[in-house]
Amino acid sequence: MPVSPADLEAALRAAIPVAHMEIEDNSSGCGDNYTVLIVSEAFEGKTTLARHRMVNELLKAQIAQIHAFTQKTLTPKQWAAQTQK
Repeated sequence: MPVSPADLEAALRAAIPVAHMEIEDNSSGCGDNYTVLIVSEAFEGKTTLARHRMVNELLKAQIAQIHAFTQKTLTPKQWAAQTQK
C-alpha cells in the first residue's frame, strides 16, 4: 500500500510540534518518493544529523515502504530567517 502525504503529515504532527510543513510527492502520485520540509521547535539545539535521525525514527514504518525520502529540518527561527530573504 503506498504511503500518502497525509500519512507522513499525521505521523509527524502526532509526534512533534510542527510550525510549518511542506510535503512534495516527487513520484508522480505513486507515493514512492517524497521531499519534506519540517519546521519545529523540537529541532532547537540539535545538529542536522540529529534532526534527520529523529525524523527517520518517527517515520520508520513509512520510510520502509517508499523508495526515496529527502528531508529538510529547520527551527522556527531558521525558517523565519530563510523566508525573509
